[in-house]
Amino acid sequence: MKLLLTLIISILSSICMLAQSASTLEAKLKKATSASDKMELKYELAKIYSKSSNSRGKAARYAKEAYLAAKNEGDYFMLAQIGYLDGTIHEKNRDALRAQTRYKTAKENAVKAGDKNLAKEILQQSAKLYGQSGKFKEAYYANREALQLNARTSSGTSGGNTRLINENAKLENQNRKLTKDKERLTNELYALKGIKAPASDVGISIGDKTVLTREEAAIQRERLKEIEEKEKQLQSLSNEKAEEQKKRARLEKKYEALSKEDLKREALLTETKLDNERASNFNKVLGLAVGSLCIFAFLLFGRLASNKKSKKELEEKNTLIEEEQKKADDLLLNILPAPIAMELKANGKAKAQKFNDVSVLFTDFKNFSGIAEKMSPVDLVDELDHCFKGFDYIIAEYPSIEKIKTIGDAYMCASGLNGKPHRADDLVNAALQMQTFLEEYKLDRQKRGRPFFEARIGIHSGPVVAGVVGFKKFAYDIWGDTVNLAARMESNSIAGKVNISSVTYQKVRHLFRCEHRGKISAKNLGQVDMYFVKQEERATA
Repeated sequence: MKLLLTLIISILSSICMLAQSASTLEAKLKKATSASDKMELKYELAKIYSKSSNSRGKAARYAKEAYLAAKNEGDYFMLAQIGYLDGTIHEKNRDALRAQTRYKTAKENAVKAGDKNLAKEILQQSAKLYGQSGKFKEAYYANREALQLNARTSSGTSGGNTRLINENAKLENQNRKLTKDKERLTNELYALKGIKAPASDVGISIGDKTVLTREEAAIQRERLKEIEEKEKQLQSLSNEKAEEQKKRARLEKKYEALSKEDLKREALLTETKLDNERASNFNKVLGLAVGSLCIFAFLLFGRLASNKKSKKELEEKNTLIEEEQKKADDLLLNILPAPIAMELKANGKAKAQKFNDVSVLFTDFKNFSGIAEKMSPVDLVDELDHCFKGFDYIIAEYPSIEKIKTIGDAYMCASGLNGKPHRADDLVNAALQMQTFLEEYKLDRQKRGRPFFEARIGIHSGPVVAGVVGFKKFAYDIWGDTVNLAARMESNSIAGKVNISSVTYQKVRHLFRCEHRGKISAKNLGQVDMYFVKQEERATA
């Protein structure tokens, strides 16, 4: 109870601190006048609000405003940081597509700003999000690009030099801002100096004529005060710029000192390497001496050494045989279910078995022949491999499902075989995930103007007979009316849908919303009702 109370108090205090810090920054934002100050304050507000799930809308709004300000300033470093933050906000809101878009733009801006460490961090976050979304190919490429950036960063500078370069980049950024502010104030100052100062309270004389009244002279004095203020601001900016240049000079001296240290370390490493080579040569000489002694000992105890060698060779051969046997076993388990593989190894054959309650899933690609004609053989096989690997990853998440085989462009799996539990709902869930996977694949292919596959999926439940057929290239398969009707469910489905029989519907109707779509005639079973699975959620009573 005390622990719970302490936790609640800590949560409330953190919320209060968040609200207080946010209100302080918003008050500063109202008073801020320069565009750069407003941009940085909005960025800080976006970071604070992104920590609370209830305030992510505000976080996104502030991030967008800060991004536009950074774009106007041409500040790539801030564009990268703000884009990265905006991507994390979209990721927390489960909007993976927008998050990846923000990460991509942020990475490009980080590269333009010369901050490879930030670019690498963004790429690693992008790869993590791709992996969570099941887009393993994109995750691989993002990780590879991050490693390449890391390699270039590591080979180009030491850790200390990288920190100095990053500090130098920040000073350059500040210097650019100061220069812009100075140019703006100088322009205003010249515009104001275009008006001549009054000669007296009565007016300003040009030649023999008085051209300004008393009121106009007062206005001119106010403008002179404004000119003085602008000149003070310009002087202040010049002082700040001079200070920044001093900092930069100090950093360059520090960088040169570190470079000298690096040269010293390199010389020390070279000397150490030479010492190691000398030691290695000594070891070689010593090894030759020891080898000679070993040969002498071998001549004295030849038979004993021969026996030991034979024993060692036998052990190595046994180890090699065991490794090859393990590879063969792994290959067999990849082809056959574990119980069937064990029976086949023990008896040389496996008996056929009957299972009274099994659910069977079939997939088939729509207009496969027409699409295949538009693709090269290599591209066709690559795309089929991509889709079927995606299906394999999906069913691997369900222990109750066994992959049976692929037949051309068809994919077949079942639940309830070889001691595994019969879970028709697992099979329906897997089918829905397959359609989601193919929809994302379709969008990606459409963006690139490439042909894509769409699948029909059908499921039926009932008894089957299972076994291994053939002597060479043997395969595990299942037969029966249940398999035939599952294939009929698939052929009567439509692309992007999961079509199930009435038998399967009775098993999952409390878990999924389904739509009745009529009957079909089935051999040995008469008229069979069909249902489309609407969505993956528990049906209401």
